[in-house]
Amino acid sequence: MKAVVFHQHGDEQVLQHTDVAEPSVGSRDVLVRVKAVALNHLDIFTRQGWPGLKLELPHILGSDIAGVVERVGPEVGDLAPGAEVLVNPGLSCGACERCLTGEDNLCRQYRIIGEHVRGGYAEFVSVPRQNILPKPARITFAEAACLPRTYLTAWTMLVRRAQVRPGETVLVHAAGSGVGSAAVQICKLLGAKVIATASTEAKLQRARQLGADHTINYVEKDFLDEVKRITQRRLVDVVFEHVGAATFEKSVACLPYGGRLVTCGATTGYEAKLDLRVLFYKRISLLGSTMGSKGDLFRVLQLVEEGKLKPVLDRTLPLADAAQAHRLMKDRAQFGNLVLIP
Repeated sequence: MKAVVFHQHGDEQVLQHTDVAEPSVGSRDVLVRVKAVALNHLDIFTRQGWPGLKLELPHILGSDIAGVVERVGPEVGDLAPGAEVLVNPGLSCGACERCLTGEDNLCRQYRIIGEHVRGGYAEFVSVPRQNILPKPARITFAEAACLPRTYLTAWTMLVRRAQVRPGETVLVHAAGSGVGSAAVQICKLLGAKVIATASTEAKLQRARQLGADHTINYVEKDFLDEVKRITQRRLVDVVFEHVGAATFEKSVACLPYGGRLVTCGATTGYEAKLDLRVLFYKRISLLGSTMGSKGDLFRVLQLVEEGKLKPVLDRTLPLADAAQAHRLMKDRAQFGNLVLIP
């Protein structure tokens, strides 16, 4: 089969479109013919590598996968070839206390397809049956690929971790990103007011179309000053943070007494400054989040099927153009998700 692989960590040039062996299918596995696979920043981080990351090389990236069942293992009796599906990227043991109480993303053996094991930058991917969900009928494969990791991450951050309530105000950073555009919609679904940041007027306009009540161009204006102005110095109840070092200190300053900051990433750097006196005196909650439970993705897909949440697709590119897609993401040249088509 055709796939995009890398044999060593590095920049976009290490990505190669080549022939590799089709993945094996275990007794409880499902072989999916990939129709679309979305990018996210995890792909860039994994391609670049970090201390302690151990991969079987050549590695195949790609966590957000939509496709069609090609064949199933002998112990899979409830799926037939041709079924249109999504892949939940989170892998867990399925037997520990965390898994059995619906907190599988806290499993000690938790891994992510495309990060720790080979993913969907390929014609086929083999995954456990429990990672297969039905694709919402109302959307395309490319739109469906925008959902799994992006929306599950945003849902977990806002619903499970920060527990956003109706009437609260949420600052959503980088609303032009996949997870940011999902967060704007989920906040509005929860009845919250949204202040969204982005780097261009075009992105801010798209954010307003998704429901953002106020927008801030963080290139032209200081977002902390703007938050104070918009809220008349009341500040925001929740900060949706995934930018990292460049915004973290001021993000904390945007919080009132008892405010919450929830973060899932650090695209601008992972070392942030924090005044501990502010943390304890203002009783601020700092919440970390990675992915979410398999069960919550069913609720997200139901809301998509009902038209209450919408995937945000920027554009599609051929799988062979994966390096170009990585450059577009690095340059923040998209609004929403970039998707590769094998």
